[in-house]
Amino acid sequence: MPEVIFPGPEGRIEGRFAPAPRPRAPVAMILHPHPNAGGTMNNRIVQELYKTFQRRGFATLRFNFRGVGKSQGVFDNGVGELSDAAAALDWIQSFHPEAQTTWIAGFSFGAWIGMQLLMRRPEIRGFISVAPPANLYDFTFLAPCPSSGIIIQGAEDEVATPPATQKLVDKLRTQKHITIHHDTIPRANHFFEHEMPDLMKSVDNYLDMRLDPNSPIR
Repeated sequence: MPEVIFPGPEGRIEGRFAPAPRPRAPVAMILHPHPNAGGTMNNRIVQELYKTFQRRGFATLRFNFRGVGKSQGVFDNGVGELSDAAAALDWIQSFHPEAQTTWIAGFSFGAWIGMQLLMRRPEIRGFISVAPPANLYDFTFLAPCPSSGIIIQGAEDEVATPPATQKLVDKLRTQKHITIHHDTIPRANHFFEHEMPDLMKSVDNYLDMRLDPNSPIR
């Protein structure tokens, strides 16, 4: 997973990139949790998501938002971070313009940014949102949500509360032409400290289903 530096809206952005092993491979980008809470691209959940997509043959990128690690700039309350994510997706697509599909995955703050990017980039056809903080941030921009995906929640999450997540899921499920999966991991807190295998099993089961050529969800 080579280190990469590419241009962003506020200067250089630091990332780790796994090139695709074959032409026309799909693209995946992973977004990290809140920078002011210590979130970086080296977060454990971000790394596991990265490895999962890499194993499946995706061209996979994780990167540091502005002001984190070697990425230039300062935290911008989500506005600039969304611009960073758009620039990062542009960068990875410059290497894989023929990609058949694009996925976005994010944890916590990264899930919020990822779902905003989803609204702006129609080529994104699948998402994985881990512990989206629906009680802390406004998700009403998902009107309508353009892509099917999965939202995964810890039953004991004290940061992104389960009732707020359930409300978000219920709202998205009223929309036509998409399918929203929702898994709740028993005993898991916001960081899935002792339930990482359960979290990744949920991710892998969902990807197995979505990437099956015979899947009804495309």
